[in-house]
This record gives sequence, structure tokens and C-alpha cells, in this order.
Amino acid sequence: MKTKMEYRAEVVKSMETLARCINDENILDRWLMCGVADCDITEETTLQEIIDMGYTEDETFCDLMTLFLRLMHKAGENGGLYAGGVVSGQRHVEWR
Repeated sequence: MKTKMEYRAEVVKSMETLARCINDENILDRWLMCGVADCDITEETTLQEIIDMGYTEDETFCDLMTLFLRLMHKAGENGGLYAGGVVSGQRHVEWR
């Protein structure tokens, strides 16, 4: 069973993966400046290394999730995501 910090580390790694798919450099740059620093997390980075970097601490983790949501919202309106040779469609969703 994973600890709370290991679970958070998995979420951080997932957010990093998706952030790298943002199809607008200006939006991605925001992640690199205020989210996960460039090259901090790679495919080889372990959960313990992410924990040791401090990304799973309460306030930092909260800030990362908040930033991630804002950037995904912006990405949805500006270029979408690009992964595996496919660009996501852009569309406006009406929330009721």
C-alpha cells in the first residue's frame, strides 16, 4: 500500500507528463517557472526522489495542483495538448 506522499508523488509525475503535452510554449513556460522545474522529473525519477524534492509537501502540492488546473484551462483555449503526433481539439464547453 502506498503512503500519502507516494500517492502525491504519482500525481505530481502525472501532472508533469500532461503539462509537457501543452501545445503552447508560453503556457508550458509557466509550468517550468512556477511548477516543476525543467529536468527535475524524468521517466527515471523515482517517487522517493519526488518526495525528497519537496513537491509532495501540503502547500507545494496544493500550489502545483492549482497551477496545473489553471494551465490546463488555458491550454484548452490556446493550442490544446499535443501527444503522440495528435493535437487535441479545441472547443468551448458551456457549464450549466
